[in-house]
This record gives sequence, C-alpha cells and structure tokens, in this order.
Amino acid sequence: MPQLFVVIRTRGPAWQASRPMESQADWAPHASFMNALAKEGFVILGGPLESTSDVLLVIRAKTPDEVRSRLAEDPWARKDLLRITQVAPWTLRLGSLA
Repeated sequence: MPQLFVVIRTRGPAWQASRPMESQADWAPHASFMNALAKEGFVILGGPLESTSDVLLVIRAKTPDEVRSRLAEDPWARKDLLRITQVAPWTLRLGSLA
C-alpha cells in the first residue's frame, strides 16, 4: 500500500548558480517530467525552499527505493543538476491532501 514520503533534493555540481532555475540546462524536459509525476499522483506537492539550494517534495509511493528509482529518471538527476539528500516516510497528522 502506498505511503507518503518527504524528499529533499539539493543542487548538484552541474547547477549554474548564476542562472535562475528556469534557465538551467534541460529546464523544459525536467519540468515536463515533474509535471507528469504530479499528474499521475506520484508527486503530491513540491517546490524550492526559499533561501536554500534545496527542493522539498511530498511523494506517494510504496517504498523509498521506488522514490529513488523514479526520481533518478528526472533529466536533472541524470545531468547532476539535482541530487536526493533525504527520503523519509511521513505521517500526515494535521490537514489533508484530499
């Protein structure tokens, strides 16, 4: 049965700090990939954390390995623009993702 995971991704060495997110290499394929994961319900919420180099995702998956393998297909993961630094099971106690 699927459960929720919180994922932290951080910028990899290929990230060009002088360029905004939308101007990084392969922005369009990355955005398309992530939008597809959101549309299918794998990614529930996501976005960059202000004043950091990190991105937070809330994901619905069966295992941490599924999370890692699916995100490894991201064009930005393949080009070392983003790396996973943490995958943690998460229990929602307040609010709703309905």
